[in-house]
Parts: sequence; structure tokens; C-alpha cells
Amino acid sequence: MPPSARRDFLLRTIIFANGECSSPCDPLAWLRPGDRIIVADGGARRCLALGLTPHLLIGDFDSLPAETVETFRTRGAEIRRYPAEKDETDLELALYAALEQETEEVLVFGALGGRWDMTLGNLLLLAHPDFREAPIRIVDGPQSVTLLPRGRAYEIAGQEGDTVSLIPLRGDAKGVTTRGLRYPLKGGTLRFGATRGLSNLIVRSPASVTVEDGLLLCLVIANTSPPLPNP
Repeated sequence: MPPSARRDFLLRTIIFANGECSSPCDPLAWLRPGDRIIVADGGARRCLALGLTPHLLIGDFDSLPAETVETFRTRGAEIRRYPAEKDETDLELALYAALEQETEEVLVFGALGGRWDMTLGNLLLLAHPDFREAPIRIVDGPQSVTLLPRGRAYEIAGQEGDTVSLIPLRGDAKGVTTRGLRYPLKGGTLRFGATRGLSNLIVRSPASVTVEDGLLLCLVIANTSPPLPNP
């Protein structure tokens, strides 16, 4: 059933896409009461296997049996069907739907693995002009990735011993300052296409990153436990 109408706090949105999930990957460990669940097409199989009923099932349903769609419809899920020949992937449509309501964070499962074109396209959705300011995080097993907001400190969802990689997109990332990482930066520049930002390490928690200009991905690999939700 849909979450309670109580609105004194922001709800999170969980999206199940049709990609693969690395092991260990337990989306149930991330769920908390009130989370809104959106399923993008074939991600419905994972949702069904977990015993979850989504609030919204969206996509062209080209990789989903009709009986699965009807199962969720009878359980009260909203169904939005799109034509197979469209300009957006099912995950892109799911992200637009997620941002129709104010949300604390959007967590995406099943966005990676399988076809490289889909994996790269899904990662680059984080830099889409309509999404780059939104709190979206892709989670896959012990790894998670988000696009950093500009002009303010971002507290990394990790703990001591976790690996952190900072990867510029589309151009250089400038004014990069880190705290709590083994190899610090203070107002530095990470060049697009270079590897300087890879394989850093959290040595003091909470760790944070600030970027003043440019698009910068923050990828966290939890070395001892699943990645942490944002504080």
C-alpha cells in the first residue's frame, strides 16, 4: 500500500531497474518504512522475488510478462505504459517519475551490469541536466556512486577503510577539497580523463568532498560492510 500521508519528513524513493546486481546485494537491507518504490520494466522481477509491491510500475514492458504487470495492478500499483519506440530508457522515465515528488534521496538498484551501453548510459543519467542537482545514488553490491553537488560539502556515505574514487565528467573538476581522505585535495583540479582521483581511502569519518566547478562523480566501495545510507 502507498506510504502514510504523514508529511513531516521527506520520503526516499527506491528504483528497481532491469540490470544486474552484484553480490552481495540486498535491497531489503536498505528499505525503511515509508519508502516509495518505483519499478522500471524488467526490474519488476526482482521486486516480485523480494515480495515487494511497488507504488509505480513504469516502462514499455517489452521485457516483462503481461501476467506480472497484472499481478502488480491487482495489488494496487500504478501502471504507466509507454511505447517501445521512445526517446528515453525505462530507467530515465523512472527517474522523472521519482522527482515528481520531493524526496530525500533516490536509490537505484539494478542499473549496472550486462550490456556496456546500458551501463554507461545509466551512469551518465546522473549528469543529465534534469537530474544533476537531484540526490540520486546508484547502488550495486558494495559499491555506490553519485554526482556531487557543487559549491557545498558533500558528506561521503562511507566509513573508515572504504575506498573513494572521484571521477570528472565532461571536463575538469575544479576547486576540489576533501576532508578525511588519505590523499587530500585543497582547492585542487581533477582533470577529465586522468586517473588522479581514483582509489583514495577514508581515514577519518565523516569524510567529505567539495567541488566548486564541474561535474564530479563520487564512487564509494565499502571494504568491510555494505555502503551506508546518507546521514
